[in-house]
Amino acid sequence: MPSRKVEVTNKEFKLTDKKVVAVLDRTVTPFGNSAKADVPVKYVGKRAYVVVLD
Repeated sequence: MPSRKVEVTNKEFKLTDKKVVAVLDRTVTPFGNSAKADVPVKYVGKRAYVVVLD
C-alpha cells in the first residue's frame, strides 16, 4: 500500500506521497461535452491528482 496522506484544513491543501514526480499547474479547457487539462505525454499511464481551485 502506498504511503499517501491528503489533508485539507482552513483552506490549505497538503499532499504527502513518496512517489510524487512533478507538480503541474494547468488550466482546464472545453473538450466536446466535457473538459480536459493537458499534460506532457511522458506522464501517460501515470497516476494523477486533480485539484479544482476557484
